[in-house]
Amino acid sequence: MATLQKIRDRGGILVAIVIGLALIAFILGDFLQQGTSVFNRNRLEVGKVKGESIQYPDFQKRVEKLLSFYGTSQITEDLRTQLSDQVWENMVKEMIMDEAYEKLGLAVSSDELFDMLQGDNIHPTVQQVFADPNTGQFDKSAVVEFLKNMEVGATVEQRNYWLYLEDEIVKDRLQTKYNNLVGKAIYVTDIDAKNNLESKNHKVNFEYIKLDYTSIPDSQAVVTDRDLREYYAAHKSEYTQTRSRKIEYVSFHVEPSQADNDAAQKWISDIRADFERTTDNIQFVNSNSDEPFIDIWYKETSLPENLAQWIFEDKAQVNDVFGPYFQNDAYRLVKLNAIEMMPDSVEARHILLNVDNPYEVESIKHLADSLKNLIDKGADFASLAKEYSKDPGSAGLGGDLGWFGRGAMVKQFENAAFNNKEKEVSVVASQFGIHIIQTTRKGVLNPQVQVAILERKVSAGNQTYQAYYAKASKFVSENTTREKFEEAIKIENLVKKEATLRDGDKFFAGFSISSRPLIRAAFETKINAIIRNSDGSPIFEIEDDFVVAVLVEIQEDGTAPFESVKTSIELAAEKDKKAKILIDKINKAASGNSNMTEIARQLGTTVEFGSDIAFSSGSVPGIIGSEPALIATVNALGKDEISKPIKGVNSVFLAKVIDVTENEDIDFETEKMRMLQILGFRISSNAPYEALKKAADIKDGRSKFF
Repeated sequence: MATLQKIRDRGGILVAIVIGLALIAFILGDFLQQGTSVFNRNRLEVGKVKGESIQYPDFQKRVEKLLSFYGTSQITEDLRTQLSDQVWENMVKEMIMDEAYEKLGLAVSSDELFDMLQGDNIHPTVQQVFADPNTGQFDKSAVVEFLKNMEVGATVEQRNYWLYLEDEIVKDRLQTKYNNLVGKAIYVTDIDAKNNLESKNHKVNFEYIKLDYTSIPDSQAVVTDRDLREYYAAHKSEYTQTRSRKIEYVSFHVEPSQADNDAAQKWISDIRADFERTTDNIQFVNSNSDEPFIDIWYKETSLPENLAQWIFEDKAQVNDVFGPYFQNDAYRLVKLNAIEMMPDSVEARHILLNVDNPYEVESIKHLADSLKNLIDKGADFASLAKEYSKDPGSAGLGGDLGWFGRGAMVKQFENAAFNNKEKEVSVVASQFGIHIIQTTRKGVLNPQVQVAILERKVSAGNQTYQAYYAKASKFVSENTTREKFEEAIKIENLVKKEATLRDGDKFFAGFSISSRPLIRAAFETKINAIIRNSDGSPIFEIEDDFVVAVLVEIQEDGTAPFESVKTSIELAAEKDKKAKILIDKINKAASGNSNMTEIARQLGTTVEFGSDIAFSSGSVPGIIGSEPALIATVNALGKDEISKPIKGVNSVFLAKVIDVTENEDIDFETEKMRMLQILGFRISSNAPYEALKKAADIKDGRSKFF
């Protein structure tokens, strides 16, 4: 059965589960070796949600379960990280929402689940999995047949995957019920609609005078330490901080030695005879080169000058070898693999079929083969493209992609389009999905070549790495405190670097994900101490660097200490003092005077104008940046009313409204409906859950383990 095969195709997952269990056993074993204290749940706590603990074994078991749905060859560090994040979000959501569901008595009955799996209201996920490969339409009989045969025709892992799908369907249904209940509780009053309409309909034209903060010299706005502390005390809520660590570090970057260069040069020279003799150039390159064979056809103008001259001017023959020569930190030999008369470009059209999940591959392949057969028998390609293609750029054009040259499409697509005969149809897969491609026309033929490049990079060998490690080891063994660390950097003329690390960061500037061990260790280190790995080593190998770091600053969640934000407070307090000076100047000029031109003259500036400004306006034309205080103030004034000085973001303003217009749109019912639709969209976008999540006490402690 085709659908059963989709789930059969998830082979190899037992291996992933075994690996996952082994990892859990390894980590638990490490804890067990620490004695009876392992029974303290805090040691295994990945996080807390509303006071409820998430334990490492439970968390990791769920990660490995998700990983088991992928073939072992697909499991990368990025995928593991992505699924770990997904499991965390899922567990947080379950713990928050299960409580909400229980309070409301929400549940999904067995009859309801049956209806979503086999009844009249099939869930979209089931419809997708059990779609007929020929028509793309849902086939209910396939569901029934699969469930009948599941006990005898499916493996334990495949049944587990089906149970996982059922569980996800139940969660989705519960969330929908909850959102529907919240949706029934929302409403918009006449006053809400009236206020909203007025904020859009009410517009003002006004005169204003603007005095920039930069017009006051810094020398006239000197702030004292007392000023700074008073400002800090009044604005503490603006100076919150998140948990982080600041480190200083030196890195010993491993560079290839002359011996490494000589070894690479000798290797490429020694292998030339074998490269000349081989009859399978591609396999030879893939087996021996530091870079795999690149399947590209080159015109003379697209080749490097030295290769273009050798092939086209010196008339190289197929299987001739050029080099060795040095380029981009590598020694190279180039073998002419093939010469063909080929077109520069082709005209083609395609039908793209998306593959959203691994278990869809088989059914999508069947659909692609069916469409190809229909086209081969004379069906209209354009009509099928409009009906089936998921490419938004070409589906409406009947799949037409126009003319394109080499390098314009992904390699699988390009090969098919250029290798097809005119009007020929082929089916290929790429990272975008499965394509049904028809080449409609080909360009003028010209000579193109394919070359096999054998490359040996000049890279650091074991002895070179050992030499740099010894250098880093000597440095850290002689400088075990922050003071000695700082002093040695100056004496040895090393470059000291800084980095601020967040608790959940996977890497920091200049390095990749492999810097995670250093980040995790930094959060377990005391201030001013050398950071050490879990094995006690003070040297971290990150890519091609040996890194030695010291922890220089600890920052926890909460209000930032005064000293750490003093610089930004100085700027804000200075701006405050300048604002007071400008406000005093405006008050003096405007005292007993409502003539904006006369006030501007006394202030040595000019009157400017703003027009059609509503409360919802984001900016005022002619003013750089947003000035919300000005916009709010003028919309609260009546005609001919003059404001008090307005402290803005970059300036202090004085404004006078010269005209007020009111739009006659008073259709409250339409406005209420529009506002309800916006609220409904927010609810369908899981705003209720986000609100509950924001109110929940969530502590993420994954950084201790990952």
